[in-house]
Amino acid sequence: MSQAFEGVRIIDFTQVFAGPFAVMQLALLGADVIKIEQPETGDQTRGLMNASDDGKPSPSFLTMNLNKRSLTLNLKHPEALRIVTALVATADVVVENFKAGTMDKLGFGFETLRAIKPDLIYCSISGYGQTGPKAGEAAYDGAIQAASGMMSQNGHPSTGPTRTGFMPVDMSTAMHAAFAIASALHRKAISGEGQYLDLAMMDTALVLQAAQISNYKNQGQLNPLQGNASPTGQPTADVFSTQDGFIQVTALRQNQVEALFDAFGKREQLSEMGFRTPQERAENAEIVSDYCAQALRGASTQSWLEALAKRGIPVAEVRDLPAVLQDPQLATRGVVQAIEQAGETVHVVTSGYIANVDGPQIQSPSPALGADSGAILESLGFSDTDIEAWKHEGVI
Repeated sequence: MSQAFEGVRIIDFTQVFAGPFAVMQLALLGADVIKIEQPETGDQTRGLMNASDDGKPSPSFLTMNLNKRSLTLNLKHPEALRIVTALVATADVVVENFKAGTMDKLGFGFETLRAIKPDLIYCSISGYGQTGPKAGEAAYDGAIQAASGMMSQNGHPSTGPTRTGFMPVDMSTAMHAAFAIASALHRKAISGEGQYLDLAMMDTALVLQAAQISNYKNQGQLNPLQGNASPTGQPTADVFSTQDGFIQVTALRQNQVEALFDAFGKREQLSEMGFRTPQERAENAEIVSDYCAQALRGASTQSWLEALAKRGIPVAEVRDLPAVLQDPQLATRGVVQAIEQAGETVHVVTSGYIANVDGPQIQSPSPALGADSGAILESLGFSDTDIEAWKHEGVI
């Protein structure tokens, strides 16, 4: 047996998060990925979100670029065309995430590269896509959270909208792009034809809000800022404080609410006006929520986890990352793995699924900048003389 993308070569012009993580998903499944980086500086993520100034690549870079080889290349140099032409002739996929139009200006747009490799799959990832009035505008995750409507639903009425502390748009765009490329490769296997893929972070952000957008477009429903409360409007689904922390409770159905009040030892409260039905509870949300909050503050997080879980009520502790990473469940999944990188042990995040055979595998750590330039160029047939001249001229 072999992994899904063994024999597939991808030329990866991407940097930061969305593009590199998308391509890495295919690399974990056997694709041969050549990462193109600017000489001297490389992918800007090499130094992004790095708590250390020791010159080593940032943890973010290390977890976005597993199983890749690095080729440094100054795309603005005239000699870059020779190298890109040779690379593309051997490739199945090209992925880039420059601002819309940049690759065309550099001379490496889809039509140009398709002339070299007619069955090429070419994936462009950008903030707003390659078409429309915002095509070409720069974008980062936070800007898309704001522009897409995400932040209008996230935050507390008293403090206003807020963004998330992680990068949901970048990472979901990565998975969206990986799916699109995999689909294009399957189509190519059937038809023999290449394809152009236009991935927009903004589009992905809307897909993540599919339920909310559908509710608004079809019924005029909008989610106001509601803190940690459930979009359903049910006050028995929220984040509550305990004696020593916070728990997220999701009691929505009538039997779940009855079980919740049974755990409080206050089942009779559900016979009171304002507590009896979902509609009454929604109409008296503040009163019901305060009642639940007072009850839950009376015991520890662990005691509530046990009491509510055994009654079939969805409940979870609000944990920080150190607590999450100590969870024995993770040891069985392999999402986070320890690998050797330049003589040190580092921890990286891989893929969110397990296959019984030929699934995602780490074959090599993220590459040092330009570590594979010579070997890649030699494999393309370029001479030692060419390679040394390019080094001297700053091409590679």
